[in-house]
Amino acid sequence: MNVQYLIHEIRTLLVVLLCVLAFHNVLHAEVSQKDKNVLIDLYNSTNGSEWTHTWDFTKPVTDWYGITVVNDGIVGINLFRNNLEGVLPESIGKLGDLKHLNLAFNRITGELPKNLVKLSQLRILKLEMNSIKGGLPEDLGNMESLEELTIFNNFLSGTIPVSIGEIENLRVLNLSSNNLKGQIPNSLGSLTKLESLGLFENTLDGSVPVELGQLVMLRELVLANNQLGGEIPAEFGQLASLEILQIQNNKFNSFENLEYIETKEFLVFDYDKVDTKGDFKEVNFSRTRMADTKFEDDDNE
Repeated sequence: MNVQYLIHEIRTLLVVLLCVLAFHNVLHAEVSQKDKNVLIDLYNSTNGSEWTHTWDFTKPVTDWYGITVVNDGIVGINLFRNNLEGVLPESIGKLGDLKHLNLAFNRITGELPKNLVKLSQLRILKLEMNSIKGGLPEDLGNMESLEELTIFNNFLSGTIPVSIGEIENLRVLNLSSNNLKGQIPNSLGSLTKLESLGLFENTLDGSVPVELGQLVMLRELVLANNQLGGEIPAEFGQLASLEILQIQNNKFNSFENLEYIETKEFLVFDYDKVDTKGDFKEVNFSRTRMADTKFEDDDNE
């Protein structure tokens, strides 16, 4: 037999064996007791015995509903619409491998855990449609890997942390339908990858930062039902990707700069109608995303 052929066959066999071993390790991943304890804390603090899909502690963590494990680390928790009721435990900040946390559409109460900001690997955080109160952490910007942050339809209060502007990869930010007050931070203009910004139905005031005109990737901007004033920034004319703009029910004293915005291809364009010289596309003003903003997370992934 040709020696080179034999060497090739041996190498092929080794590659196959390594793949089998790797697959076996994924299937039989075992999380640390420390991480398992965090999940048990979450279970106990949110009335786990009454969840729609509960956990069987006699089975491996990999078999627990909504839990994704990779290389012995918990990377995903998806308990969307699962009848969680109670508060989130502080220990959740110990899940250092966590990349995806979806607890939307439940009955979670209390304040956000202070240790939540320690989840530096977290990419997706969905907490909408709960009853969470209190303020957003001032050091929210420490969650540098976040790409989606949706906490609409809760009872959040206080101001929007300036540090949010440090989350460079953020694509979706929806804080609509809360009790947030104060001004929109200028720092949001640093989120150059942002595609959707929802701040609808809070009590935000002051002028809209001109820095928002830097968000050239923005497709959806919903600022309706606040107490925002001043004039619409002329810099909004730079928002070439914008498809949805809702700014109605505020206290703007001028809409003149709307003339600089190309609205011909807008899917939704809602503002407080006044006589302007702008040549705006005729849209159906009964068609609005305002209510939809509250329930847009029907995707449980």
